[in-house]
Amino acid sequence: MQCPPVLESEPLRLAALAEYEFDEGKELPSLEPIVTMATRIFSVPVAAVNLVGNDHVFFAASKGIGDTDMRRDLSFCAHAIAQDDVMVVPDALLDERFHDNPLVQGAFGIRFYAGVPLVSPKGWPLGALCVIDHQPREGLSDSDKTALRELARIVCDKLELRRIGMAGHKGTSRFDALAEHSPSAIVSFGADCRIIAWNEAATKMFGYQPAELMGRSIEMLMPAHQRAAFRLRIAAAVALLGEQSDAPIEVTGMRKNGSEFPVELAASLWVDNDQIRFGAIVQDISERLKQQEELTRLANFDMLTGLANRGLYQRSIEDSISTGRPSAALMLDLDGFKDINDTLGHAVGDRILCEVGHRLRSLAKTEDVVARIGGDEFAIHLCNINAVEKAQRIADEAIAVIKRPIEVDGHNLHIAVSCGIALIPQHASEATELIANADLALFHAKANKKGHALVFEPELRSAASSRRLYDSELHHAVENGELVLYYQPQVCIEDGALVGAEALIRWQHPSRGLLPPREFIPVLENGPLAAIVGDWILDKACAQAALWRSAGLQKFRVGVNLFGAQFRAGDLYNKVLEALTRHALPAHALELEITENIALDNETIVLPPLRALHEIGVGIAFDDFGTGYASLSLLKHYPLTRIKIDRAFVQQIVESKQDDAVVRAILDIARNFNLEVIAEGVETQAQRDRLYHHGCKEAQGYLFGHPKPAELFTAQLALGS
Repeated sequence: MQCPPVLESEPLRLAALAEYEFDEGKELPSLEPIVTMATRIFSVPVAAVNLVGNDHVFFAASKGIGDTDMRRDLSFCAHAIAQDDVMVVPDALLDERFHDNPLVQGAFGIRFYAGVPLVSPKGWPLGALCVIDHQPREGLSDSDKTALRELARIVCDKLELRRIGMAGHKGTSRFDALAEHSPSAIVSFGADCRIIAWNEAATKMFGYQPAELMGRSIEMLMPAHQRAAFRLRIAAAVALLGEQSDAPIEVTGMRKNGSEFPVELAASLWVDNDQIRFGAIVQDISERLKQQEELTRLANFDMLTGLANRGLYQRSIEDSISTGRPSAALMLDLDGFKDINDTLGHAVGDRILCEVGHRLRSLAKTEDVVARIGGDEFAIHLCNINAVEKAQRIADEAIAVIKRPIEVDGHNLHIAVSCGIALIPQHASEATELIANADLALFHAKANKKGHALVFEPELRSAASSRRLYDSELHHAVENGELVLYYQPQVCIEDGALVGAEALIRWQHPSRGLLPPREFIPVLENGPLAAIVGDWILDKACAQAALWRSAGLQKFRVGVNLFGAQFRAGDLYNKVLEALTRHALPAHALELEITENIALDNETIVLPPLRALHEIGVGIAFDDFGTGYASLSLLKHYPLTRIKIDRAFVQQIVESKQDDAVVRAILDIARNFNLEVIAEGVETQAQRDRLYHHGCKEAQGYLFGHPKPAELFTAQLALGS
């Protein structure tokens, strides 16, 4: 751990700090709103105005800090005061100055820190305004640094008010000495409001020379409509002598030329030679109000779209709950937006986000709050809505309005969106619970009914708990080799000859036994492990197919199901090529299976690698054909070699004329598109005979063999079964 440097001018710095006469352990109420605003702007749990003493530090204001070690040697802010600008520590554990600091290693757990020095009018660093997080961050953007500097400037103004105010309590001579050289405008007046003293900074601010004002009322410096209220304040301060508050007030100032401007006036009162005297520090707060307006915007609104941010959205819901008003939360997520960003660029993506925000705003009432809460995530707080049907109708309208084409730079773009809905009080009693439940409904919509709006149901929460458990256990499964491949034979219907096998993943769970795909695939394909596991399946299946082909099955092929994440990773073509090369497997011996959901997810990232793989001879099979809405349209431009008839049609092919007709239609389509066909889920001889009669050449299903691990599959091959 590196101790903070001691400045060469340390005695003078400490002397400057002493002028403020801080009561250590007692924070300043005037600074509390600033640290609160800092936590909101930067979305951090901790913010503080930290003043650096000789061997310790102390807080003039803080938010989110309990008991902590205040030794200067441990203080991050003691390092920050030696900097000229914002000091940023993205991850304290990786910083040689702080990695073994008790404030990092201990219960307080600092990981991210950003602090900007607080400098006195004469240039002495008094301490720092800092923001802290218990999680590491990438750093601060330029706009964030600007916001932190602006907050620090406001803090410095407040501290200067205190310094001069404390001098007033020391008597007239001390006050006048400080006022003469202060950069702040200072006016001294008596109980009758007549001006006694006036410094150079006040001359510059108001335009009056001292001689023009001596003995005249300070009310000249404000418009007529505020003078009566000001006199009442002064009279009250005199009446409450010794009990008055030093808190500054905001009034309108008036210059000699008649122009008005906002000022903050902090007056201190003392008795000198039996005469009551006021010392008022006057600050032009025009720029500060602009800064505060901008900081408020930063704290509450999304900079790109101008919509509310997550914090304002949540506070809106909290307000509805506290006043007992019903409301609904709509969470919306754009489908495939990342791919548009990646292919057309962020400038186009930003314009789409702004247009989506504009369209959502057009649906909302004045009292509703429309927010952007993430990259491509939006939310609407519908106030005074207590009917699920009404919330559903508005959600459907939002989906419809976003689906309309968006024209950007000659591109006619179509954006789909999914939505989750939850209501107060039906589905939650707290804001965080309501948002979480709407999120669960959104997740359910994206997984099961993409492009639609679904309402929260209690069962979704238990399903989410199971997903979290599975997600954690899946990481262990990958690390511990618990995932295994089973192989289901694919045969020639005419003579039962083996032509290949589909590789199917199973989970050999240490306590729940062998788990089928339906138990964990939904969690896996939507989690961070999908691409990793998909690449493992690809490599393992290619290795096994190469072994079987070298053992005599020279025409054997293996089918491998792909995850959408493998396309989004952007290296599918290379991964397949590497696997084929590594195991000396011919390209035509591998068949990659895709579903309609993958094909529709985003053609711009799915089509190019499939076309490249098709060109080198890899087979491309369309799985579960006939079950989706877009199956036929996808046949026209996807480089398919085979379609797989879904088991839903095969299982009733003998009993149902409709299913029989669907199968015959699929076979006719395949012949016209010059595609091979394989039927899934064949379980009876009657089903096999009907498929053969219709001209289907290949099949897989329990009639020909259950999925088996490679060892059993190999053993049965050796036995000729």
